[in-house]
Amino acid sequence: MKHSVLASAAAAALLAAPVAKADETAPPNRTIGYVVSGLYWAVYQTADGKAECPNGLNDGPREHFKALFPDNGAKRPVAETQLKREAAGYFPTTTDEPFTFQLSQSKIAKGLNLDGKADDNDFVGPDGEKGIDNQLFRVLGCVRGYRAPDGDAYFFDNNTLITDRYDRWLFELTDVDSLVNDDDVTVTTYRGLDGLLKKADGNGMLAGGSQVIDVKWGGRYVAKIKGKIKDGVLTTEPTDVTFPWATFGVPTDREMRAMRMQVKVLPTGGTGLIAGYTDLENWYRQTLRSSSTHHQAYGQVSLPSVYRALRKAADGNPDPKTGENTSLSSALDVTLTQVHIIHPDRPVAQAEGAVKTAEGVKERAGARR
Repeated sequence: MKHSVLASAAAAALLAAPVAKADETAPPNRTIGYVVSGLYWAVYQTADGKAECPNGLNDGPREHFKALFPDNGAKRPVAETQLKREAAGYFPTTTDEPFTFQLSQSKIAKGLNLDGKADDNDFVGPDGEKGIDNQLFRVLGCVRGYRAPDGDAYFFDNNTLITDRYDRWLFELTDVDSLVNDDDVTVTTYRGLDGLLKKADGNGMLAGGSQVIDVKWGGRYVAKIKGKIKDGVLTTEPTDVTFPWATFGVPTDREMRAMRMQVKVLPTGGTGLIAGYTDLENWYRQTLRSSSTHHQAYGQVSLPSVYRALRKAADGNPDPKTGENTSLSSALDVTLTQVHIIHPDRPVAQAEGAVKTAEGVKERAGARR
């Protein structure tokens, strides 16, 4: 009888004790996938543009052509006019040209502190954070094509990100115990193969779609990154990445060194920044391949002039032989939409060394000279 009473009391105590609940913010199977549904170079703008561009915006290919080859009645061979200027884009130099390139004079820029320093060459973030590194913005801030909402590069790059399936950049978070606070999560990047689901009104993407991983050609887009979530914001360790970026149906890629994320994550998506050091030559060649002089002229993007400015503003990854910097600090505004990532039965085909990790890149994560 005594044992029966004790057993009954113990059972009653167990029933009365509060039951520990699983973290309701943890995704099923501790895994959640996102697809990039918005991605563009972070260009800080004021209403009238005077703060960042007090001397106005840069001229483009048409204006430069008229200045170089004025219509004075002289007959000039095509090879010494149109073709010469086209060649200047494909074979850019750093020699001086008879145009003044307007760099952004803004004291404020979007981005992250990539090198852990705050010096005279840095910006202040919109929220007051010091030491923001974004030299690509310094170059593009006064180029009409990269300014919202009517810049041609801004429009076409954003539009094709949604419509061109080549641009499917995926982020899969695993080992996630909470989307609010978790000091150890893993982020793996892939390329997806499927379209996006638009909302009925056409504004934004629907969460809950699916994306099959590209296992045949997607090896170079795979990177495994360590991160953490604090107060709902995902931050990751610096890692070299390659990601797909196609405009006008031209399949090209972007290369960013020591990339890190600072993104507010939710069960349905996320918004924030991706920042790192963008490879200079890769950025230029990708832009040149994706946009003809015809389209560059829409937004007054004179690439030979932009190239000169890129070289002067480069602040990362110095060449071991020449000492010249080969990349620019940069930032991208990013929007993520939740998707179900489907892993095919076979592993992703990978070239040797295709999977990147944070190991080995920390030393150059904030390389600046």
